[in-house]
Amino acid sequence: MSDDSGLWLLLLGPAGATGLYWTLYRYYRNTDKSHAFERETTVEAQPVTGSDRQIGEVTGTRETEIDGNNVTAYRKRVQRIEVDTG
Repeated sequence: MSDDSGLWLLLLGPAGATGLYWTLYRYYRNTDKSHAFERETTVEAQPVTGSDRQIGEVTGTRETEIDGNNVTAYRKRVQRIEVDTG
């Protein structure tokens, strides 16, 4: 038995890894099956509507917090959604 008979086994590892990587890449990326959103999708633009109204003025940087700050009241900010299971 010659020493070169095991060489194919050593080359099988990197070749198999490369093949597996390429197969997974093609499977998950689907580059040949994806569509080009910019070319294939039409978006009808509408004119911007609305108005600007000044509701207050803050001058300087002396206030360290915003009025109505609820950072520490996380139970008020985050509310559970009740799911009806019946």
